[in-house]
Amino acid sequence: YKFDGFRFDGVTSMMYTHHGLQMAFTGNYSEYFGLATDVDAVVYLMLVNDLIHGLFPDAITIGEDVSGMPTFCIPVRDGGVGFDFRLHMAIADKWIEMLKKRDEDWQMGDIVHTLTNRRWLEKCVAYAESHDQALVGDKTIAFWLMDKDMYDFMALDRPSTPAIDRGIALHKMIRLITMGLGGEGYLNFMGNEFGHPEWIDFPRGDQHLPDGRLIPGNNNSYDKCRRRFDLGDANYLRYRGMKQFDVAMQHLEEKYGFMTSELQYISRKDEGDRIIVFERGNLVFVFNFHWNSSYSDYRVGCLKPGKYKIVLDSDESEFGGFGRLSHDAEFFSTDGWYDDRPCSFMVYAPCRTAVVYAL
Repeated sequence: YKFDGFRFDGVTSMMYTHHGLQMAFTGNYSEYFGLATDVDAVVYLMLVNDLIHGLFPDAITIGEDVSGMPTFCIPVRDGGVGFDFRLHMAIADKWIEMLKKRDEDWQMGDIVHTLTNRRWLEKCVAYAESHDQALVGDKTIAFWLMDKDMYDFMALDRPSTPAIDRGIALHKMIRLITMGLGGEGYLNFMGNEFGHPEWIDFPRGDQHLPDGRLIPGNNNSYDKCRRRFDLGDANYLRYRGMKQFDVAMQHLEEKYGFMTSELQYISRKDEGDRIIVFERGNLVFVFNFHWNSSYSDYRVGCLKPGKYKIVLDSDESEFGGFGRLSHDAEFFSTDGWYDDRPCSFMVYAPCRTAVVYAL
């Protein structure tokens, strides 16, 4: 992929003498700059960042910190720890928490708060899930959504099920809103972009603990020690549509550069309609998380006047959707304040869809 850098794992346990254990960080500065701060560890991180950027000016350093250390992504010369990015770890935990609830219990404000809960000008790498969810003993987002139906109903020549339809729709929405609001970088673990159906399990033998307990292994099997990328390429499986949506997301960012734009404005978090509307760069994102309500002539606010067109649609047939939107349609803005925006335009927002509009 021709990028170079260093990822520092679990630095929260380094920066504090309590190692972050049983500690709920609230953002109060006394939690970060007090006797619990391990000064030697913080100085080490400053030194290593200064060394890396001194030797390799183009290198990127990413730190995995859950505490929200205020100076984490400030350059060393300005008194900061010196990382370029912080891994936004809370997002993945929030999605797992949401997936354990009924759709009716999802709170739009809660989702938006978690995605945007970072310090001003602190660059973050967002991800909906990582390797942690793909390892044996845990469950990926796709598996939380579709469970055992993934094994029998992902072929296009078979009828779908409500669990599959819901799972594919929400899988795309979760990834796009994470990319749209979560930070300035986006992380994906290999295979999760198309909802890889199986976990990863490395060869393991039986483990005998000192207290006499036995942790059974997998007979040193390599069976699950791989990723089935052929599933995402197979044009007779629904995995292909999920993969194509991920490709389209990356192309959208490459064309519009919305993740690095300074403009980010959330104009609507409607708990009744289950609608989230926000602007990032020159794009307007409209998410309808409602399970069965679609809205015609739904007004959304925007900053710039003009003619908008659809540039990404999660409901497109190519992505495993139902193709309920016409991509030939044009949306003309009207002047007048709406949702604290100077202009607005009307859209059709089908249930469980994410649509991106651009001038």
